[in-house]
Amino acid sequence: MSYASTLDQRTAQAAHIALSGDPKGVQGLRRILPFIGPAVVASVAYVDPGNFATNIQAGAQHGYTLLWVVLWANLAAILVQGLSAKLGIATGRNLPELIRERFPRKLVWFYWVQAEIVAMMTDLAEFLGAALALHLLFGLPMRASVLAAFVVVMSILTLERKGFRPLELVVAALVGVIALGYGLQLALSHPALLPILQGTLRPSFGGSSDAVYLAVGILGATVMPHVIYLHSSLTQRRIQVPLQRRALLMRFAWKDVMLAMGLAGLINMAMLAVAAATFHQQGLAANDLSEAYRTLTPILGAGAATVFALALLASGISSSVVGTMAGQVVMQGLVGFTVPLWVRRLVTSLPAVGVVMLGIDPTRTLVFSQVVLSFGIPFALVPLLLFTSNRGLMGELVNRPTVRWVGWAVTALIIALNALLLCKLI
Repeated sequence: MSYASTLDQRTAQAAHIALSGDPKGVQGLRRILPFIGPAVVASVAYVDPGNFATNIQAGAQHGYTLLWVVLWANLAAILVQGLSAKLGIATGRNLPELIRERFPRKLVWFYWVQAEIVAMMTDLAEFLGAALALHLLFGLPMRASVLAAFVVVMSILTLERKGFRPLELVVAALVGVIALGYGLQLALSHPALLPILQGTLRPSFGGSSDAVYLAVGILGATVMPHVIYLHSSLTQRRIQVPLQRRALLMRFAWKDVMLAMGLAGLINMAMLAVAAATFHQQGLAANDLSEAYRTLTPILGAGAATVFALALLASGISSSVVGTMAGQVVMQGLVGFTVPLWVRRLVTSLPAVGVVMLGIDPTRTLVFSQVVLSFGIPFALVPLLLFTSNRGLMGELVNRPTVRWVGWAVTALIIALNALLLCKLI
């Protein structure tokens, strides 16, 4: 028996001990650890290169003004990812599978097409970010960086065959690199506390249509539609429990969500605050990630620029892995077939390769991709809310009235922001 499969078994065994309520069992943090993982994997999508692009541009152009968007988007993400985790635990099925079972066939095919477009936009952001980081760190040509990123991502994806825990641990390590990188940059940049509080607590666009565009980009980069589908898959068979213990299992899942999404939210706010403290206060535009990397050296030193690039690399690689996993879940759930991972990775990487070959600005492409993703959020949220509010499907884990109202309010707000952006662009 391999070490990886043993690790899965030990995790499941520790989870069952924690769920048993045995007073002689493990206590404190060790009791929670077996349940930490699915939300950590999902949280990668909330700190991907698209977040780097939108947060840095927002901070550089508008200072701390849009911090409130980051805060509220991450609060929405906590709710959404909690509901997705609950769907998998309560039903033993994931969101795409339930859509295929319960929606008309023509609508299912529409869902698959739009989900694949979302997946390609997701991969575009993630793959470009990883390639750009390799280019900045090692001076590789962008074409060679794209190939290197492909090899690294496929190598990590092979861990999925060995069980859920090894992949969770690798992704958690990469998230740790991102968190450490931005913790260091935040300490070096010395952002002003009062403007941070004002930007976080006072909703405003500063009278700028560009700020609205970036706000929708932040929203699309934060409430990522593909991990709404994925999270229900990560929890559906991870820990098998009888019906009477699913409510207790969900309590532990909420702790996983709160921890992982809370950390992702802090990283996002740190990204924007660092950009505001370094670029905006200096009157520097930092219109793309390469410029941000080069500009950090004279402001904060070469070490800070290297930390930035390492965090971007960890973000691009980990989010590419998770994006490919989400694409497989969507395809298998909605249309019932799969393709080899390397084929899927190759096909969805083509837009990123095209951007590199045509010499298109990667950062502007990243921001645009996040805006497109924002329009895909309601398509995932509506069925998620419908299913998790169905008592016949969810049993005792059905949404309470307050959760239903908040969920629909979040969905309506996202649709309204998308409509506002369209009005600004037309």
